[in-house]
Amino acid sequence: MSEHRVTAPEPPADGSKPKGPASYFPSIATTYGRPVQDWLDLAAERLDDHRHMDVVAWLKSEHGLGHGHANAVVAYVKQALAR
Repeated sequence: MSEHRVTAPEPPADGSKPKGPASYFPSIATTYGRPVQDWLDLAAERLDDHRHMDVVAWLKSEHGLGHGHANAVVAYVKQALAR
């Protein structure tokens, strides 16, 4: 497992909708039947030695995610690791 762990965000406390890549997370969990944390862990591990679009392509081909969903997961992980 990656030495970098990015945790899934909590829903906004005020009941508003999440912004940015996290806005895709409820749909990702519903569509693919796995918690978002699973996808974040996979992307974080893969980003250790692969480029952004390579990880997007891998999530699409190996795990069946749609392009927008895969890109949202990878973008969220990259943004969190850059902090």
